[in-house]
Amino acid sequence: MSSLNIATRALNTNLAALQVIGHNIANVNTPGYSRQTVVLSSAGYQFTGGGYFGKGVEMTTVERAHNEYLTREARQTGSVAAADAARLARLEQLETVFPTGEKGLGVALNDMLNAWTDLSSAPGNLTARTVVIARADEFASRLRDSAGQLDLMRNTTQQQVKSVTEDINRIAQDLAKVNQRIIETAGTAHTPNDLYDQRDQLLRQLSDKVQISTVPGDAGSVNVFVAGSQPLVLGAQAAKLAAQTDPMDSSRITINFVQGGVSTALADGSLGGGELAGVVRFLNDDLAAAANQLGRIALATSSLVNQQHALGLDLKGNPGQNFFVPPAAAKGLASPANGGTGQVSAAVSDPQALIASDYELRVEAGGFSIVRLSDGNTTSVGALPAEVDGLSFQVDAAGAVPGDRFRIRPFEAAARNLQVAIDAPEQLAVASPVMVTPGTGNSGSLSVEKLYAVDNSANLTDPVTITFNADGSFSATGLGPGNPPPDNAGPPPSYNFKPGQAIVLNGWSLTLRGNPTAGDSFSIGASPSNAIAQSAGNASGMLALRDLATFDGVPLSDGYVSLFSDLGTRVQGAQFAADFSAGVATAAEQARSNVSGVNLDEEAARLLQFQQAYQASAKFLQIAQSTFDSLLQTVGR
Repeated sequence: MSSLNIATRALNTNLAALQVIGHNIANVNTPGYSRQTVVLSSAGYQFTGGGYFGKGVEMTTVERAHNEYLTREARQTGSVAAADAARLARLEQLETVFPTGEKGLGVALNDMLNAWTDLSSAPGNLTARTVVIARADEFASRLRDSAGQLDLMRNTTQQQVKSVTEDINRIAQDLAKVNQRIIETAGTAHTPNDLYDQRDQLLRQLSDKVQISTVPGDAGSVNVFVAGSQPLVLGAQAAKLAAQTDPMDSSRITINFVQGGVSTALADGSLGGGELAGVVRFLNDDLAAAANQLGRIALATSSLVNQQHALGLDLKGNPGQNFFVPPAAAKGLASPANGGTGQVSAAVSDPQALIASDYELRVEAGGFSIVRLSDGNTTSVGALPAEVDGLSFQVDAAGAVPGDRFRIRPFEAAARNLQVAIDAPEQLAVASPVMVTPGTGNSGSLSVEKLYAVDNSANLTDPVTITFNADGSFSATGLGPGNPPPDNAGPPPSYNFKPGQAIVLNGWSLTLRGNPTAGDSFSIGASPSNAIAQSAGNASGMLALRDLATFDGVPLSDGYVSLFSDLGTRVQGAQFAADFSAGVATAAEQARSNVSGVNLDEEAARLLQFQQAYQASAKFLQIAQSTFDSLLQTVGR
């Protein structure tokens, strides 16, 4: 009988081993499957008069090849790689919005500024005037098109954020259900390996969406946390994430943790890795920065061109009107938590000092704080209006109380709404309101290169005479207040002169070339009405804008460079991060797979091993049965 028992146990055990091997082979391509093995042990022994005899083999359990450390590492590195890949994919799409070459924004900007060149030599040419307007309209059109593409990308990214959030909630629900099934198996001596694999696969899918941390729960379940400490899954209960539009900025998305009807906003940085973190960072950081850079180009360019155009005269002798439709002041969006009823806004005060950023104005007991959100720089002011970063912040309606906050986005609509205001060539203010006349007795080689207005000074057209001294300096008579003090106190007071360097006095800029002699003079005064049609002074002023330091010291003509360089830096950094994190994730997954994955060669060897063991067990059973039958027949006689 003992021989029959040994043979039967061996047969059943080897058959179970073959069944497990078959299960492994069948799931060789199943994602998340962990190789299973049969754990065998001796069935014990029994004592007889002849000694201790073994009872054969028995199957203890079926266990899966699993390493918790490697699994967790693969999950975490995969989460970082998913975030980097999602951000890079979006940044590469954003890069296509700003092409280089003939279709680029930089070419359109320079074409608009350079179009004034023909007017500087032929101010009355209506064709040249029409070309200036056409170039400006093309520039405005490209800005509007680019802004429209950014708006479209913003909408699709917001939809992606919401879709990923829904995926996270679905996976969390599935995890809670698997946890429940695992809890129901508690109390047995064996582990539900396939359920554990299913749970690990769900954890991997979840970590690809958002970075998670796990803590073992009751009865073999697992608790899942996001954003550091928010319990997304506790046993068989799952909470939710919700993507909501920022009430103070419709272009931004905030991720909220929702549990028991209570919603808690999560900081963007707390999301860690996963696709959700990648697209949220792109939306709230990269795309917002590109939109502000684009808006700054539109706002600074239109403001500078309008300012210079207003200093000139059109063909009818009228002061220049706005060349571009002036942008409206940016209204501050009040925080929903504000206790007061105040309203604030910001308008451009210095186009050369603008910084591409949104701002937050905070009302305090002793004044106001203006926070530049791009870097957190804070400026405290006692009262409004106040000028910060080329913007004038002001109160539109009283009623704000300490603690109130306002989000101000000065560049949000600048590119989207840019339009040319000039619709007739004769409206172009090409002429200068001031004119220069060389002295009749001049004997030096000085010649006038350009003269144009640079400031709407009350003394702009007052008669001024410049007379050169023997040492090459010059003195000026007829100057109004507000001019720079002479370089040499006198007597007589005089200014140093350098050929080709602009002389800026009384709100005009005069550039002379050559070498003066003592007594050479130049008279500057109002342009006579009969000289306006032939004057191109303000065209020179427009051309001078090309070299005006506007964007963090960069000339206006190269203003697009800051946008391209910032975007290029972001793409390059994202590419490096994505390549690096993908390599780390691949190595971690390979290490996990080496432990848990199914190797068909190994399974084939084990299949042959247990097949032979099964056949031997069957043969032993046959012999034991034959022996037992013979014994029965002998006893029966």
